Formats: sequence, structure tokens, C-alpha cells
Amino acid sequence: MTDTVVRRHVVVQAPVNEAFAAFTKRFGDIKPAEHNLLRAPIVETVFEEKVGGHIYDRAEDGSECRWARILAFDPPNRVVFSWDISPQWQLETDLDNTSEVEVRFVEEAPGRTRVELEHRNLDRHGAGWPSVSDGVAGDDGWPLYLNRFAALFA
Repeated sequence: MTDTVVRRHVVVQAPVNEAFAAFTKRFGDIKPAEHNLLRAPIVETVFEEKVGGHIYDRAEDGSECRWARILAFDPPNRVVFSWDISPQWQLETDLDNTSEVEVRFVEEAPGRTRVELEHRNLDRHGAGWPSVSDGVAGDDGWPLYLNRFAALFA
């Protein structure tokens, strides 16, 4: 049985407020450009820093894909966003079939932050949800994103 929660973490050499700001303001540097649902190459990924905002990709042709909604925004401690991508790796239009991602920023020592990511309620995606779990847990999922995030501070 695949777990309905995926947990990953990384420790970075940065104060909590800098780690939080980098995660939200530089999310486009963390998320690989090829990880998108658009037909044209993307030119940017935008993380709107407010409850009710979105995370979305914008392509060269001007098209956009809003693939996440900001559910909680509590700088510099945590952010929660929806995962509006179906097991078929397409935009999910039924919001009851979406999971959520919480990212917490915890000071381990001055200038050192533990970033804890929890992708939960994966079973809400319905039939095929284990493929979502496997995808986000795998090497090209959250581990890749967190490694790219940590590289911002290397």
C-alpha cells in the first residue's frame, strides 16, 4: 500500500526568513522548467505570495497553467498550497480531487534552517493516486526540488 503522505526535508545554511523568501520568490529556480503541463516551453513560474494566490507557469506563447492554489501563507514559518494535478498529469478541475503540500521552515541554529515538506491527502486524487505519490516521492519529484532549493545556498 502506498502511503497517502510523502515527507521530505532538507537543511540549508540560511536564516529562516531568507530560506522562506527564497522558496517563494525563487520557486521558478527550484522547479525544473520541463516540469509543466503547457504545450509551449515555459518562461517563468510564478508563486503568488498570498492566500488565494496561485502557483502557475507562463509559456513563451503567453499561455498559463495555474496548477496550485495558496491555502496558507505564514512567513517565515510555513506555506501550504494545493496540488491541482491529476494522476494523468493533467490539470485537475475538480478541487475535491486535489492534495496539499505544506512546507515548514524551522530554525535549527542561527543561520541554519530545516525545511520540512509534507505532501498529504494524496488519496484525494481518486483512482490512480498511487502514481501521484510515486511521482512526487521519486528522484524527479520533491527530492529534486529540495536539492535544487538547497543549491541556492551552496
